[in-house]
Amino acid sequence: MTMLLPSMPVLLAFGAASLVTLVVPGPSVAYVVARSIAHGRRAGLYSVLGLETGALAHVLAASAGLAALLASSPTAFGMVRWAGAAYLVWLAVQEFRTVRRAHAPWHDEQAAYRPLRLYRDGVLVDVLNPKTAIFFLAFLPQFVDPARGGTTAQLAALGFVFVALATLVDGTYAVVAGRASARFRESAGARRRLSVVTGGVYLTLAGAAVVV
Repeated sequence: MTMLLPSMPVLLAFGAASLVTLVVPGPSVAYVVARSIAHGRRAGLYSVLGLETGALAHVLAASAGLAALLASSPTAFGMVRWAGAAYLVWLAVQEFRTVRRAHAPWHDEQAAYRPLRLYRDGVLVDVLNPKTAIFFLAFLPQFVDPARGGTTAQLAALGFVFVALATLVDGTYAVVAGRASARFRESAGARRRLSVVTGGVYLTLAGAAVVV
């Protein structure tokens, strides 16, 4: 397995570059934070698992050359991009609908957000973001050493390392943001405003998804 990874100096450089990319708030962080604050730490962590599962799918696609095919087809790229944006809009609509239920107890509202649904949403949000596929297609090959052989295997191994780091970073954001959610559990007015803000975050992410 060690031959599937670059030399230690290159691997350390890859880890550092990955952490810089992950720590700086981006769409994934915004999604995780919004979910965690709106629905609690548990919801945020399930969302992280979904996002990273989607990221693994993109890693496998990049390793198999599917990401390159997607990048070379404007039609396919556009279809996936608009599907992802539409799903984010749907999530925003669901948040806006909770505004009318703000008078209900906080734990009753969270019952609608079951683990499988949270996980599924995370998977779809990431899988339906073709920019993630393009990112892996551009980022991972920079750290591949053809002299070590098994280019495809190296791409996959580096991708797994990236996703492992992403899980740690996004999970940290989920835990920190989840603690803040407790402040909104007892106030219907605060929950109502939070749902509006969370829906706005999803709409912003949908707009970012369709920008070339």
